[in-house]
Amino acid sequence: MDYLSKVAEQLKSLQASTSGQLTSIGGLIAEQLRQGGIIHLFGCGHSSLLAQEPFYRAGGLVPVRPITIEPLMLHQGAVQSSIKEKTVDFVNDYLLEEDIREGDVLIVISTSGRNPAPIDVALFGQKKGAYVIGLMSKKYASSQPSRHPSGKRLEQVVDVVIDTQVSVGDSMIEKEGIAQAFAPASSVIGTALIQALFAKTIVCFKELGEAPPIFLSGNIDGVEQHNQSLVEKYKDRIKF
Repeated sequence: MDYLSKVAEQLKSLQASTSGQLTSIGGLIAEQLRQGGIIHLFGCGHSSLLAQEPFYRAGGLVPVRPITIEPLMLHQGAVQSSIKEKTVDFVNDYLLEEDIREGDVLIVISTSGRNPAPIDVALFGQKKGAYVIGLMSKKYASSQPSRHPSGKRLEQVVDVVIDTQVSVGDSMIEKEGIAQAFAPASSVIGTALIQALFAKTIVCFKELGEAPPIFLSGNIDGVEQHNQSLVEKYKDRIKF
């Protein structure tokens, strides 16, 4: 089976197993947004790409803000990013600058759920009173212990887990004659789940009787006023 078929198969399985959960979480997020909260997303390494993907996105929710701690992102050095993700207390000073408030939503993305940086971000969000969501694979739980000094894994410090069901090692394909499994899935699966969740949130927001805050594509004539009005609404909390 090729990569696209494997991904399609997993997405179909996730549609069946997570649809009700995403609707429930989407309703909660919509209510938080209606009351003035925003959505923060955090990840390290390739998970940082998922945190940035729904930000300032045509067709996407407006009150979305990635937490961009640059030494944990790929562009300052992938090896160093991986080392710092595993370093106890590395994120703490950076988090002092983060405006996470009671009533906000925080999505922490970590496929393995075991490293200190995402766990510390989740703990910080809990302390601030945010609703904290872990986007991760529960398949790691039984074989990959926490690297956090508390001994806790990500699923133990969040309000709810959205399980990506990604295999341990994050590779989808095995082939005779090739020693390692290959073709990572976490980015495709994670992005799909985030967008599915936000789509549910938008529908739930409308069901609360208000117009959902959605960006229009900047490549369509005549949308500038619409988008600028939304930027103005949230500019005190999000740097667009």
